[in-house]
Amino acid sequence: MAHHADDSYYVPHGTKWPIIGSIGMFILLASVAFWVNDYATAPWTALAGALILIYMIFGWFGEVIRESEAGMYNAQVDTSFRMGMMWFIFSEVMFFAAFFGALFYARVLAVPWLGGEGTGASTNEILWQGFESVWPTAGPAELGGPFQTVPAFGVPFVNTLILLTSGFTVTMAHHALKKDHRGKLISWLLATVVLGFVFVGLQAEEYKVAYEQFGLTLGSGIYGSTFFMLTGFHGMHVTLGAIMLTVIAIRCMRGHFKPEHHFGFEAVAWYWHFVDVVWLGLFIFVYVY
Repeated sequence: MAHHADDSYYVPHGTKWPIIGSIGMFILLASVAFWVNDYATAPWTALAGALILIYMIFGWFGEVIRESEAGMYNAQVDTSFRMGMMWFIFSEVMFFAAFFGALFYARVLAVPWLGGEGTGASTNEILWQGFESVWPTAGPAELGGPFQTVPAFGVPFVNTLILLTSGFTVTMAHHALKKDHRGKLISWLLATVVLGFVFVGLQAEEYKVAYEQFGLTLGSGIYGSTFFMLTGFHGMHVTLGAIMLTVIAIRCMRGHFKPEHHFGFEAVAWYWHFVDVVWLGLFIFVYVY
């Protein structure tokens, strides 16, 4: 494939990866649907779908990396990549906005309304007599069972410091890359990777304590549901971000990226900063406030 002029638009060549990814996603989705309905073979077909997706990810990403390193992408393609990443992060913002919205609706509107606030005693008497408008709540008559909340200034505060530090280290890695200091780049990037996985490990320990000692589970009313949905999805994003940073670190060790051309690095750094900002919101509105 010839090198494209800077003022031309890149026309992608034919590729098998989208159809392979679609097949893998279809098998995985259908298998999970059968799995929850207790079909014996569903776990194995789900595994097959997941393996097909992993094969697609390695193959497609590898192809894009090879094309990028071969200089096949021009300035217009770089702009397209940036726009794509910005829209992806915007979609992630909306994703978390939905869960934050559910938290605020339950806490600020639904629970006070069920407790009779602003509506007189009639709502409380009709829907659930004696329901108290308190937060956190396990539901009327503590249907979700008694529980304790996770102290904000324990593991969550430590994890906040870890993520803030990781935001600094990835920024330092970016500065090192722009100055072509390969050693500092790799060191700062590996530090970011370690901090990311330490965060995930501490959160796993936090969940273990919440379930075993605090009685806080997904079944602990609306508080338990919103707590685990928000922190769990964020933990999943941190895990994916740490994996992406690991891949970028390996690429840096292999000499990939140049001071003037390194969008792959920037995209992951943007994603990581997004994860940091979401956690600050979680720490304030889930743990502290």
